[in-house]
Amino acid sequence: MEQYFPLVLLALAFVLLIVLPARQRKRVAAQAQAMQESLTPGAPVMTTAGLHGTVVALGDATVDLEIAPGVVVTFARQAILEVRKPAVAGPTADAGPAVPGDDATGPADGGPADRAH
Repeated sequence: MEQYFPLVLLALAFVLLIVLPARQRKRVAAQAQAMQESLTPGAPVMTTAGLHGTVVALGDATVDLEIAPGVVVTFARQAILEVRKPAVAGPTADAGPAVPGDDATGPADGGPADRAH
C-alpha cells in the first residue's frame, strides 16, 4: 500500500494544479461572455483599462463608447470589464445645499475656532 502513496500524491497534485484552475477560468470566461452579450446602448460600462463610458452602438466584435459629450471611441467587446450602475444625477431631495463650515471640522473661513488662544 505504501508503494502507491507517491502515485496518489501525484494524482492529487495534478487535480489541484491543473483541473481546478481550468474550471475556474472556464466559469469566468462564461460570465464575461454573458456580460458582453447583455450589453445594450445606454448602459454605463468600465473597460479593462479603467475607462468609464456609455455604450452608444454595438458591432459584432466591437462596442462604441461615449466617454465625454460628443467623444465616441471604439473598443473590442472583450475590453469591457463590467457594466456599472447608472450615476445619480444631482443631489438627492432630502440633502440640503452644501454650506462651507457646516460640518464637524468647524468653520471653513479660518474663524475663531481655527485660531490658537
